[in-house]
Amino acid sequence: MSGEFHALHQDGLLLLPNAWDFASAAALVDEGFAAIGTTSLGVAAAHGEPDGEGRTRAQTVELARRLVDLPRPISVDVETGFGDPAGIAEELAELGVAGINLEDGLGDPGHQQELIAEVKRRAPGLFLNARTDTYWLGQPSLSDTIDRAQRYAAAGADGVFVPGMSAADDIRALVDAVGVPVNILFQPGHRIEELAALGVRRVSMGSLLYRAALHSAVTTARAVRDGSPVPSGVPGYSAVQDYVVGGRRRGSGGFQ
Repeated sequence: MSGEFHALHQDGLLLLPNAWDFASAAALVDEGFAAIGTTSLGVAAAHGEPDGEGRTRAQTVELARRLVDLPRPISVDVETGFGDPAGIAEELAELGVAGINLEDGLGDPGHQQELIAEVKRRAPGLFLNARTDTYWLGQPSLSDTIDRAQRYAAAGADGVFVPGMSAADDIRALVDAVGVPVNILFQPGHRIEELAALGVRRVSMGSLLYRAALHSAVTTARAVRDGSPVPSGVPGYSAVQDYVVGGRRRGSGGFQ
């Protein structure tokens, strides 16, 4: 699956939805998405933990172990690496995961280069998507972003991810400055075809689907409580069972 995942970044734009459990991933496979990512917020929140604090390594690995049964490449968000970026990368690669997201936490970019190089040494087949939070944390700097992206690409990163970057001129400048696929986080107002025209190779949905699921759950519960119509389109019990059972039949009559 790793080679297939790499190839998905080379021709056109990969729209990557992010799941938080097996059923959500299987449903997205059934919808026809070419690859599935995970959302660290969704995984953490579903287990009662905060995101970004490195508390969900075990849960992340267990989810990955289940998701590789699906007939799609799987990319896993490992936050900043749970204190052992190369170790977690190697463990996930051995499970059959196709790629990882690795954040820099806005630490020293030189140190992050060393971590990236070690990850690629121990798990060379993984698609390593190197994330920097220069825009996500509210102090956007195009020059700092480009510097970090170039450093990470030079260290062996297969792609760079800049969540929060949305201005067309900034995106175009980043694409022109690095020689690896650029990943952008979908935000309201984005149009996929416009991002593709700017040279973006991957658009991730991040925690959007998980947050939308929470919203839908509360909206539905409120409708039942208030005697309002329940939203239409909710999958039935058997449909969810089919997602789970069908998703486990990799290569033997399940999702194709």
